[in-house]
Amino acid sequence: MRMHTLFGALAALSLSVAAVFAHEYKVNHLVLSHPWSRATPPGAKVGGGFVVIANSGAEADRLLKAEAAFAGKVELHEMKVENGVMTMRPLANGIEIPAGGEAALKPGGLHVMFMDLKEPLKEGEMRKARLVFEKAGAIEVEFKVEAVGAGQGAHGVSN
Repeated sequence: MRMHTLFGALAALSLSVAAVFAHEYKVNHLVLSHPWSRATPPGAKVGGGFVVIANSGAEADRLLKAEAAFAGKVELHEMKVENGVMTMRPLANGIEIPAGGEAALKPGGLHVMFMDLKEPLKEGEMRKARLVFEKAGAIEVEFKVEAVGAGQGAHGVSN
């Protein structure tokens, strides 16, 4: 009987450890996988936030805004290359998460822009932010701060 209890405790512990490493958040039909950011050098005033948002629902949803106490301002941005020129612009209407699909916020594309940083983002930290969706509502998440050069191949993310 004691051995059964020990195995049950070990199984519960392994599930909770797996949940920590999974670094996922769920709100209604949305699953947010591994929110992360890059470390910033001292004096940097901006940083990017990245996450994959999957929608298992029958209706599209929209990420309307993000908020973070560690930044003076937060915007949703799109970066793209047109005619050989890289441009970045804020998205006034947010980011759509299609029904049965996903939106990948990643370096070189859609992302959260943390502006007027109050202090550098340091590798290994977890930084809290609030993401607000049109239908699913608001959710608190933590962005894991990765190395300065993170993005190529890390967590399935590429530039």
